[in-house]
Amino acid sequence: MVFNSLEYAVFFPTVLVAYWLLRRRKPQNALLLIASYVFYGAWDARFLTLMMFSTITDFTVGRWLESTEDDRRRKRIFLISLFVNLGILGFFKYFNFFIDSTAGLLANLGLQPNLPTLRILLPVGISFYTFHGISYTFDVYRRQIRATNNLLDFACFIAFFPQLVAGPIGRAHIQLPQFEHERARPTAQGLRSAFFLILLGLFKKVAIADALSPYVDQAFRGSSRAGAVSLLIGMYAFALQIYGDFSGYTDIARGSARLLGIELIRNFEQPYLSRNVTEFWRRWHISLSTWLRDYLYVSLGGNRGSRLRTYRNIMLTMLLGGLWHGAAWTFVVWGGLHGLFLIAHRAFGRPQRYDAEAESVRMRDALPILATFHLVCVAWIFFRANSLQQAVTYITGIITLRGGAINVNAAALLLASAAAMLIIDVLQRNRHTETPVLDWGPVARGVAYAVMVVAILIFSGGTPVPFIYFQF
Repeated sequence: MVFNSLEYAVFFPTVLVAYWLLRRRKPQNALLLIASYVFYGAWDARFLTLMMFSTITDFTVGRWLESTEDDRRRKRIFLISLFVNLGILGFFKYFNFFIDSTAGLLANLGLQPNLPTLRILLPVGISFYTFHGISYTFDVYRRQIRATNNLLDFACFIAFFPQLVAGPIGRAHIQLPQFEHERARPTAQGLRSAFFLILLGLFKKVAIADALSPYVDQAFRGSSRAGAVSLLIGMYAFALQIYGDFSGYTDIARGSARLLGIELIRNFEQPYLSRNVTEFWRRWHISLSTWLRDYLYVSLGGNRGSRLRTYRNIMLTMLLGGLWHGAAWTFVVWGGLHGLFLIAHRAFGRPQRYDAEAESVRMRDALPILATFHLVCVAWIFFRANSLQQAVTYITGIITLRGGAINVNAAALLLASAAAMLIIDVLQRNRHTETPVLDWGPVARGVAYAVMVVAILIFSGGTPVPFIYFQF
């Protein structure tokens, strides 16, 4: 981890107090940048130079793009940013993957390859900050935003520590202006919502995700022996674990940023209440799905060509989205499955109006929600499995209704966690707010806070579990 919980509990309040004592934007940004580099460097200071190099490259490319109107020259300049960011990402994240895959292919052909073997350490958060830089230079290249002329502001946008290691992926047109202008102190309502998001995020992470983690690990380790019911419990538990873990981190990041006067984009809109997979991807990891749509899917042609070309573009986007998550064929298959789901819905589903803020959950939505949830859960098996063989073994154990003992504790915790997450999501969706508790009376609000705090204390005594998306 970058910081453990105790270290962060000291680090963030210290930064927060000093930040608002400085009062003015420039010294505040300088403090944010120093804090972000300290935060990242606590993991491995050597990789700070990598982030700095990427930052300076993208800033410089942005200035060059701003200074010329020649389209051919602008394209060449933009390719510098693309080459540097994708080169960094490709080397550190995928070098061993492609070497090992090539070696395996040659071995299957009867050859004895002698390929170079390097154990390359993956820098934390590299997928996120490189995507920050690409989105910025892409938007400047498309003339959708003006390039910034302030390196400090831009470096803060790239390295902002609440979102640095696991997102949400920042978009320059939304976030960069917040570093370029003076920031007002949070209002009383803003403070209440920020602290509630942090508490909610801790509850999701500790009382749901971390509590379920041992049972998920047990199910996947014993995938060749466990009974079908135990495997189903593990599958559902992982669906809740990754949602609680990732949305919990996002809530903490957004609450922390709000206390600093910075508003991060929402990354989740109750995705497990989606009626189809297309809607799921409008609600799950929104910063990634919109990034892939705007910079990859649209660049491939989007839906501007024939139906087959559109299907091809969807599949390529999801395959690359899967590969973004990790250098393993399991992630590629996970992305491919979602590509198939999206294509099938586009081909056979009925077009539906989508409004994340306006739509409430209704009883008639129960069946499509359950069907979508189970499609997503099956795909999660490949995401979580250590290998394709383990994923196939896991699914086979479920399909064949393999017998076996049932862990009653795991089942009870799963039901309690599912009920808690369902209550949270339905309240947020139907009240059209991410902080519905703030509208309650003082007694009901106090009870809700107490329940979350007690649950956090009960489940915080085990072995710390790193945030899942730290590895991406």
